[in-house]
Amino acid sequence: MGCSFSGLNGLYDAVNGGGDVWINENRFKIIRQLGEGGFAYVFLVKEVLSDPSNPGVSKKFKHPSHISDDGTYAMKKVLIQNNEHLEMVREEIHFSSLFSHPNLLPLLDQAIISVQVSQDQSWKHEAYLLFPVHLDGTLLDNTKVMNAKKEFFSTSDVLQIFLQLCAGLKHMHSLDPPYAHNDVKPGNVLLTHRKGQPPLAILMDFGSTRPARRQIRSRSEALQLQEWAAEHVSAPFRAPELWDCPSQCDIDERTDIWSLGCTLYAIMYGVSPFEYALGESGGSMQLAIVNAQIKWPAGPNTPYPEALHQFVTWILQPQATVRPRIDDILIHIDKLISKFSN
Repeated sequence: MGCSFSGLNGLYDAVNGGGDVWINENRFKIIRQLGEGGFAYVFLVKEVLSDPSNPGVSKKFKHPSHISDDGTYAMKKVLIQNNEHLEMVREEIHFSSLFSHPNLLPLLDQAIISVQVSQDQSWKHEAYLLFPVHLDGTLLDNTKVMNAKKEFFSTSDVLQIFLQLCAGLKHMHSLDPPYAHNDVKPGNVLLTHRKGQPPLAILMDFGSTRPARRQIRSRSEALQLQEWAAEHVSAPFRAPELWDCPSQCDIDERTDIWSLGCTLYAIMYGVSPFEYALGESGGSMQLAIVNAQIKWPAGPNTPYPEALHQFVTWILQPQATVRPRIDDILIHIDKLISKFSN
């Protein structure tokens, strides 16, 4: 999978207390921690170049646009718990390497190292993944702040953010075989604000990515898929067929289309269209999802045109076989952008 193993354990330990860290032959200074979740930590790092003529890590990049103007990057450190976790990280690295698109977060470099964790010679693994840095946070971060201020994206910005997510997914869905992201949601969308332009939107985190098409031919296969989805696909954005999978069906990349429709609603209103069920007495989010019971904000003064609400409803078809594909959505969004552009 292109993973590198290194004996630079002492240097890597610097991550825990600040200092320098090496990813393969390139050295980085830890500036500050950006976030954490599960067994992963994300740091802002700056490349240390002893020789100005040395291109450093940038010589590995697929595209010049990935080069940082000031040498800063985001570095994700993963504390690997067991062999199964190790294989998951290797799969994430492998799938990330398959994609090259301006709206998909590129993996710039990576290393998996062995670390001695105790005197009894037991060893564990740690992974270090290097990405471009986007300091404006995720779509989830941004909508939380906006909701607290009772602010909304403009209709034009909603459509432009959504268009970028569609473009990234089209790249994944157009490969042979097609790949599904499997966890499209606001927390996996990075935003970068640009003066005089709509925000740049980049889809990240390919830890749940798999080949999109899968034949289900028995009850046990259906239950196996549901169990996998329960672990890897966030519930408020999970497609109906991943909640209640038929024993005879063909799963395809339209599971992502469902998540995409939920994310469009969340760009507008900050949450999935089905999270309301969690707050209702006797409510069931699963039932709301499988029946596509969308709840729109109450009140006469909606911030968005009815055409945008209809667009969300059209995407969120509970039957996967009649749900639109990414090319269908792109045709419709172009029409909406023409109609509602500033």
